[in-house]
Amino acid sequence: MQHKVIDVHEVAIRFVGDSGDGMQLTGTLFADTSALFGNDISTFPDFPAEIRAPHGSLAGVSGFQVHIGSGRITTPGDFCDVLVAMNPAALKTNAKWAKPTATVILDADTFDEVGLERAGFKTADPITELNMQDRNIIFAPITSLTKESLKDSGMDAKAIVRCKNMFALGICYYLFNRTLDYTEAYFDDKFKKKPSIAEVNKKVLRDGYHYAGNIHAIANTYYVQPAPLPKGTYRNINGNQATAWGLIAAAEKAGLPLFCGSYPITPATGILEELSLRKDLGVKSLQCEDEIAGICTAIGAAYAGNFAVTTTSGPGLSLKSEALGLAMITELPLVVVNVQRSGPSTGIPTKTEQTDLYQALYGRNGECPIATIAARSPSHCFESAFYAGKYAMEHMMPVILLTEGFLGNGSEPWRIPNMSDYPDIHPPIITQTEGAYQPFKRDEKRFARQWALPGTSGLEHRVGGLEKDTNGSVSSDPLVHERMVKERAAKVAKMADFIPLQEVIGNQSGEVLIVGWGGTFGHLYSALQHLLAEGKSAGLAHFDYINPLPKNTEEVLARFKKIIVCELNSGHFADYLRTKFTRFNYLQCNKVQGQPFTVVEVVTAVKAIF
Repeated sequence: MQHKVIDVHEVAIRFVGDSGDGMQLTGTLFADTSALFGNDISTFPDFPAEIRAPHGSLAGVSGFQVHIGSGRITTPGDFCDVLVAMNPAALKTNAKWAKPTATVILDADTFDEVGLERAGFKTADPITELNMQDRNIIFAPITSLTKESLKDSGMDAKAIVRCKNMFALGICYYLFNRTLDYTEAYFDDKFKKKPSIAEVNKKVLRDGYHYAGNIHAIANTYYVQPAPLPKGTYRNINGNQATAWGLIAAAEKAGLPLFCGSYPITPATGILEELSLRKDLGVKSLQCEDEIAGICTAIGAAYAGNFAVTTTSGPGLSLKSEALGLAMITELPLVVVNVQRSGPSTGIPTKTEQTDLYQALYGRNGECPIATIAARSPSHCFESAFYAGKYAMEHMMPVILLTEGFLGNGSEPWRIPNMSDYPDIHPPIITQTEGAYQPFKRDEKRFARQWALPGTSGLEHRVGGLEKDTNGSVSSDPLVHERMVKERAAKVAKMADFIPLQEVIGNQSGEVLIVGWGGTFGHLYSALQHLLAEGKSAGLAHFDYINPLPKNTEEVLARFKKIIVCELNSGHFADYLRTKFTRFNYLQCNKVQGQPFTVVEVVTAVKAIF
């Protein structure tokens, strides 16, 4: 059979297996290799919620999908062109994501009676049972071949079996004409103190590659050209890394040390971990005993003159709510990063949602408006974190930055920016004053108070949770309280003078406006392109700034006959818009499954209202 190399514009590969099979590493290495080659990529790690589910069980399946292309890639792909399933449970839970034309690579050694029974198959023929006969099924004895490859390595049997993910990766590198060089360099660097381990991994990777080249089941291989990305230096980055670096950049532009006080929580822990590595850049990180201590140490650091940050996910934001009110009434700069996950309570900790918007907007006692920003993609987390810091410090107030598990764990190519393109940050730090210091006297431009650091002679003042007058004196005067409530709310609203106007992608007016926020951007953008290609009159308004909204929001909404708000919750943003602009009718497209939208779902929902 003659071998053909077929050029394709884009492909999606989904790696799935037991939580101990190394699927996250396998997918990450394939993604990094493709990014370094020059493809545009988008990834979706899909972790099991259980720490260690029973081996071979449906609940223990871990997945990683990577979508690569020679053009712009904005989503991890709805369905995959190649499904690599390392056991029957992985096949059963992920068969629905394989395209009718997909190649399915299976570890034949795991499809025994025990494995099939654990996965809940009723027959010994899982392919027929799942109605997958039309797919290109490759039963490869991956475990046996890995054992054969490393039989002389001196490693114990369990350690050898753990290398089978690299054999599977080698098969995929052959299938898509990927070079092994980047991954081998990764092994050399990771195991530089144990070069024998690096050589073992390189050997099994090569053997998987050569095995794929020698079997007749893979008649054709595929080639995805590099994407014509704008010139610059790129790296693959996930949202949590980008958030951490954006915060560091904001501290540098402000000329202040960065302090992060946090408590580990899935899926936000990666931000704290990344910041803890950056002592060389003056970052101070503190892993606290709980969520309340995390935010309270950050507030103390802000009072002392640091750019203060705390990171969390939904349940942690609940615990921080009282202290967030303290940051608001003391008018100290603070960024609270909430990497949203599926709730309520512990919910499904490893799954993504947008169900914390109500909490971000309203989840505090008293009149306590908080500025709220949302990131739209993994790389956009850098810019969002930078500007969250800028607004927090320049406007002297807490800012909530909403990201999502889908963004925090997902990755894409990021062009490393020139920081000269980012504005300087000017915190209103005061070192002296004429006359008596009034700690809550505001400037006319931002309504921000001045930031007097403790120990500055002549600028001593009280801070705390009790209401105060402009001069800093504790007051229970009802008129003083009402005035201060209005002033703090006006300061948040005043931020609208400094944020960008809302843009519309696609048609600037017409039949349907798709509205979204946060990590749904890639799916909504792709859906819009499908609709425009079919001649539909549609536009997309994707909101990065939620409180306050851009000043032209109402004018944008008025340009379209119908508005459909798409979000991964029961309608939080749609309800919020209803309170702001009552004259419009807001249709909804909602999903609350702990999973991102598929492009097909959005296209179907929008077409139904034309």
